[in-house]
Amino acid sequence: MQAKKRFLIIDANSLIHRAYHALPRLTTRKGELVNAIYGFLLVFFRALKDFRPDFVAAAFDFPAPTFRHEQFKDYKATRPKAPDDLYEQIPKVKKILENFNIQVFEEKGFEADDIIGTIARLSPKKQIVPEIENIILSGDLDTLQLVNSRTKVYTLKRGVKDTVLYDQGQIRERYGGLRPEQLLDFKALKGDPSDNIPGIPGIGEKTAILLLNDFRTLDNLYGEIDNDTAKSRKIKARTRNILKSYKNQALLSRDLARIKKDVPIDFDFKSCAFKKYDRKNVIDLFEKFEFHSLIDRLPSV
Repeated sequence: MQAKKRFLIIDANSLIHRAYHALPRLTTRKGELVNAIYGFLLVFFRALKDFRPDFVAAAFDFPAPTFRHEQFKDYKATRPKAPDDLYEQIPKVKKILENFNIQVFEEKGFEADDIIGTIARLSPKKQIVPEIENIILSGDLDTLQLVNSRTKVYTLKRGVKDTVLYDQGQIRERYGGLRPEQLLDFKALKGDPSDNIPGIPGIGEKTAILLLNDFRTLDNLYGEIDNDTAKSRKIKARTRNILKSYKNQALLSRDLARIKKDVPIDFDFKSCAFKKYDRKNVIDLFEKFEFHSLIDRLPSV
């Protein structure tokens, strides 16, 4: 039996942001800030060592409003603008990835998470190669809704060194028994302040988990409430009234939180093979950024 192949899908923007805020201001002798680049590479090299992927791709946010902003003008409105010296490091990360012969994807109107969801769906099951195991490398938990029998999320707990691998069991443990496919409805109920997804006022994590453990899905929950069933009347009266009043907001929140899996990207699976790269070019870049300690850690392919 052939061994299962692995596809590392990188949520680049989230890692860059995480690294920028986790590491002190690291500059070259010329004063160029490189802390986000350095932190990104630390996590990237750690993932290469831990998973030895056969295929790698990186997804970036496109620097323009998305379809979610069109749907809800206040989407991410409360998030402070990142500093310019963070944004200045993003093209440099892209340059490094391209020198590793890693395919970089971004698409106008969509976020990196949508591209990741699309790639995870398109990666072969049992066609070109033996079934692929997708490993999503991310700096946040937004992609946990994509976890299934062949997709896991490798993310950071603290800083850029403390990592955790989320599979279906790990998600049930972290979220009070919820399955990955319930996390979308979970976010619809409790909201997501980091993205300014409103959810339902007064419904926190604990209540959202209890409701979904009882009713399984948001649609089932509202089906019971709308039909005034005996089961729905067991919900506390105050909570039931809030759920009724904010039904449309919950449905909107679910739409905003749902990761797309059909972004129109030009995806060629074979081109994502993690293949030989020009080591000299990468070393030249590392020397430019004064990442001397990382040169000895360059992956062999």
